[in-house]
Amino acid sequence: MSPLNRRELLQTGSLVAAAAMTPKLFADVSPQPVTAESLTKTLYDTLSEKQMSEICFGWDHQDPKRGLLRTFVANNWNITRPSINDDFYTVDQQQLIREIFEAIIHPDWHARYDQQLEDDAGGFGNEQSIAIFGKPGDGKFELVMTGRHMTLRCDGNSADHVAFGGPIFYGHAPDFNESPSHTGNVFWPQAIAANNVYKMLDGQQQNQARVKKTIREQSAGFRDQKDLPGLPVTELTSDQREELQSVLKTLIEPYRSSDQDEVIACLKAQGGLDACRLMFFTDQDLGNDGVWDNWRIEGPSFVWHYRGAPHVHVWVNVADSSDVKLNA
Repeated sequence: MSPLNRRELLQTGSLVAAAAMTPKLFADVSPQPVTAESLTKTLYDTLSEKQMSEICFGWDHQDPKRGLLRTFVANNWNITRPSINDDFYTVDQQQLIREIFEAIIHPDWHARYDQQLEDDAGGFGNEQSIAIFGKPGDGKFELVMTGRHMTLRCDGNSADHVAFGGPIFYGHAPDFNESPSHTGNVFWPQAIAANNVYKMLDGQQQNQARVKKTIREQSAGFRDQKDLPGLPVTELTSDQREELQSVLKTLIEPYRSSDQDEVIACLKAQGGLDACRLMFFTDQDLGNDGVWDNWRIEGPSFVWHYRGAPHVHVWVNVADSSDVKLNA
């Protein structure tokens, strides 16, 4: 290619100078990133008055039975009546809701979440419902998606102090009464990772980590840390702590990077994993194989409660303040 002549050089220089003088003009053409929150606003703007009357609520809407509705969490519930695949929504709206779901879940986990949804509900949208609190794009807002073995949220950091926009739930039941190996359960590798930490503990540590009775799974609220059972993480060796960090990474990897970062930030605000306790519950050991199906990591404002018997239920409640109350 021949070098630029003087005239071409002057024209090119003029364009560069114009760009430098009008940076805002050029900045405006850059596409904004697509997020679960931006997709929620797009969805909201398509809703009819009838649709809004059924699935949209004020930020602090109180349900007669469930209390502050946007913060409620359960293992099997529908926050509103219409399922995503009902003709209540248009085909375009259903696609938007699917895109919101995919934006919340890390891409590496889309297929595994779809497997869970297929096994538990016959596929995405069949038994899931949504609600929107507040007005997207105008102050605080949050979308909540619920169904069997699912409570997911996106809030654009509208909800103060909490990770994930509030407590979440996930689970899977390829079979209601699973075998000790939990064949086909997409979340069982999390328990394998936790049990690998248990195997690294010495006899005294294992004895302290074992708890005779499983805590009621819905009891995922933050508790006074005084006299809690379990093994303090501060009593782990450096290699054991490193393995527990790997467990934490495994637990949060199904979710988008921003939610992962928020979990780490909330945990750090309360002292990190060093402020937590590790518990393995011995009363519901499927197959009596010493691979603990029920276990829990708990700190001042961190609860990750894993119940693997008879199938997987996981309750997650993470905040940067222990003053946040659970609504379950």
